[in-house]
Amino acid sequence: MNSGAAPGDDVLMLAWVAGDGTAFEQLYARHRGPLFRFLLRQLRDQALAEEFFQDVWQRVIAARAGWKPEANFATWLFRIAHNRLNDHWRGLKHRPAAPEDGDERAARVPDPETPEHTLSEFEQRRRLQLAIEALPEEQRAVVLLRLEQELSLEDIATITGTGRETVKSRLRYAMDKLRAGLVS
Repeated sequence: MNSGAAPGDDVLMLAWVAGDGTAFEQLYARHRGPLFRFLLRQLRDQALAEEFFQDVWQRVIAARAGWKPEANFATWLFRIAHNRLNDHWRGLKHRPAAPEDGDERAARVPDPETPEHTLSEFEQRRRLQLAIEALPEEQRAVVLLRLEQELSLEDIATITGTGRETVKSRLRYAMDKLRAGLVS
């Protein structure tokens, strides 16, 4: 390669495959405009063209090791873009079009993650925590072992050194107190 002429795409591609990052930068600079214009003219949607542009370059990067100088780089690049467009058009045939009022419908769907909802959940958890803390020690222990550790009544009986029926009774009394405390 002489110093006066810009290297051809094939030379740059081989250099990039060998690990020369600047070779890729030159290929990208040389082909980004034509590729983007091609995609934009096909899609007629700026945002979608930008998405496809990024996707095509990602596919080029992923497939670089398999590139052979048998095909012109530009041909290979535009073939990738063409195939990506074909996938898109095929997908649209199998996908119903969005309804005319789709944006309006989406705006009417309530967002469950509002600050008010989050605060309400926090308040409910805090009230439950305070209600559990107010339980007598024996009842609090069985509630925490059952609800937080998800242990069986038999396991709780073994841990607390009481009988299964005692655990069951303490759990029932604790749950009744928690319900009454959270309702009021």
